[in-house]
Amino acid sequence: MASFSSSNGQEHQVLVEEKPFVRTLILNRPKQLNALSFDMISPLLELFLLYEKDSNVKLVILKGKGRAFCAGGDVTAVVHDINNGKWKSGAIFFRKEYTLNYLMATYSKPQVSILNGIVMGGGAGCSVHGSFRVATENSVFAMPETALGLFPDIGASYFLSRLPGHFGEYLGLTGARLDGAEMLACGLATHFVPSGKLPSLEAALQMVDSSDQAVISAIIGEYSELPMLKEQSAYHWLAVINRCFSRRTVEDILSALEREATNKVDDWIVASIQSLKKASPTSLKISLRSIREGRLQGVGQCLVREYRMVCHVMQGEVSKDFVEGCRAILVDKDRNPKWEPPRLELVSDKMVDKYFSKVDDEDWEDLKLPPRSNLPASAIAKL
Repeated sequence: MASFSSSNGQEHQVLVEEKPFVRTLILNRPKQLNALSFDMISPLLELFLLYEKDSNVKLVILKGKGRAFCAGGDVTAVVHDINNGKWKSGAIFFRKEYTLNYLMATYSKPQVSILNGIVMGGGAGCSVHGSFRVATENSVFAMPETALGLFPDIGASYFLSRLPGHFGEYLGLTGARLDGAEMLACGLATHFVPSGKLPSLEAALQMVDSSDQAVISAIIGEYSELPMLKEQSAYHWLAVINRCFSRRTVEDILSALEREATNKVDDWIVASIQSLKKASPTSLKISLRSIREGRLQGVGQCLVREYRMVCHVMQGEVSKDFVEGCRAILVDKDRNPKWEPPRLELVSDKMVDKYFSKVDDEDWEDLKLPPRSNLPASAIAKL
């Protein structure tokens, strides 16, 4: 097994298993729930580019070591840079991560992501854009960014906006968690395979000598099951979710949920109201607009816009909620962030507009994604 380490000699963070026509990449920071560091993103980008050009490589498998696929980007390192006056170092991290997301979204060869555990934030960016996403009974999906003072990025405005109805707004604003059955039902996963069958599935995939999507899908299908949604699953309430989360503003969404709660108190409605009231008001407003704009944009356009947004978040001119959210949730862990502005009505349209504009800094430039030409139809819009 080959491995890629960081330049500072840390433990190898990406492991590689090579078969004649298949490469398996293993995210290897189990103690950190495989949170994406710069030293993971860089080799992943390098390897995906290398394998696309290598005619011997027909299939790429991506999985995580331990109980997580990937719990998201390692944002504590980014916040450390911001606190030291170096927000542009964080911009380099996001620029490389979004480039990897774009490469996966437009990849000309099949990618099978095995999501046997936690899949959050940046972990979704490394998997949902690929051809095949295999969930299990251990899968836990969430986009928890609004609780951190961030927003669903990594191309999430593209894939959340393409989920059934307004389920994407629900996930993106509340940070609600989904299990493997719910991931399959809404389309975030393409297959559900019980974890006990994963060794057999991986062995079968590693024998593949084809990049044909139908061939790969058929192999995964041999091990797949159709799980039942739990009785309390919010997905059963999609009509109510659509009714509430289709509203024009975050304030309207919250009011609609509160009205529903007076008619029928259901766990997911109560949890949604609580999550929205705890989240950063600024994050909620920019997240809703981002997902709405994403419906009308391609994945590349979404990533370029999200890069503008994340640079404004790090620059902190409108709000410093990202630093405060990470302090409260990830560092001090008091889970009591002091948002500024503290209430939705204090976040004006003009403040929201700022996040979608170019950054006013002479050294800053928009995200430039690599040119992708002569791609097969299967490489575009995989969701």
